[in-house]
Parts: sequence; structure tokens; C-alpha cells
Amino acid sequence: MSLSPSGPGRGLWSRLAYVVATGFGSGYSPLAPGTAGSAVGLLLFLPQIRLSAAAQIGLAALVFLVGVAAGGHVAARSGIKDPGIVVVDEIVGMWISLLFLPFGPATAFLAFFLFRLMDVLKPYPARDLEALPGGWGIMVDDVFAGIYANLVLQVLWRAWRGAPA
Repeated sequence: MSLSPSGPGRGLWSRLAYVVATGFGSGYSPLAPGTAGSAVGLLLFLPQIRLSAAAQIGLAALVFLVGVAAGGHVAARSGIKDPGIVVVDEIVGMWISLLFLPFGPATAFLAFFLFRLMDVLKPYPARDLEALPGGWGIMVDDVFAGIYANLVLQVLWRAWRGAPA
């Protein structure tokens, strides 16, 4: 069992998988690695602000698929179904929580808070999706947490926008 990308028999793919899966090392945070990974996700969303929604979705889908492979690899190497160091799922979930919304400090804060809340609560069917095999179980529950956070933000945005001035 190993939570480190280095050591004998670790090739380029294994090292890249650890870099991706751990969110450039943020998953090694001694305090709240999921929160650290979510913060990295928020920071990595900043360059996407000017991209079209289609491009943002495409990038999230690409990182999701790479995350399935990388997270599955780290889980297999460690012998742990969902290692705490794997936070690429938080990065993708954070991105999903921000889709189709006007980006600003309030949106970023609320998206971060709501995504972390949904990731911890794991409303149905998110918790059940953790049972999927390998990297799929690692990634899909956070996709749903991101969707739930986004839906709450969409409702809040529309309620606030429709409120009298």
C-alpha cells in the first residue's frame, strides 16, 4: 500500500496519475484535503471564466475522464477504495457547481460552500454512486454534489435577480 507516487516500479504514468489525482499535491493537505482540493478547483476555474459554457463543460468532461483513470490508479496502488489524497473529484465537482452562473466573489463563495456541504451530505443518489467500481465511484458522487450545488445556486440567482430593487 502506497500513497506516494515515488518508489520502485513507478513510471511516468503513475507519477502523472498521482499529480492529477491529488490536485497538484493539494490532496496531501494534513487538514481537510477535500476542502484544499475544492480550493484548487476554484482557482483552476478562474482561467475558464471567459470560455463558453460548452468549452467549460468539455474541459470538465475531459478532466472527469482523466480523473477516473488517475483516481482509479491511485486507489488500486494504495489498496484504498477512495483514498483521501484523491481530490481531482473535488476539482471537477467545484467546476460543475459554477457552470452557467455569472462569476463573481459572491458566486465563488456560495458555490464553494454549497459544494462542500453537498459533498459531505451526499444527497441521494450521490452516496450510492460511491459504490461504482474504481475511479468511477471516486468521481461520480462529486459530480452529483456539484450538480446539487449548482441547482441551489441557480435558484438563488434567479430569486435574487427577480427580487425588487
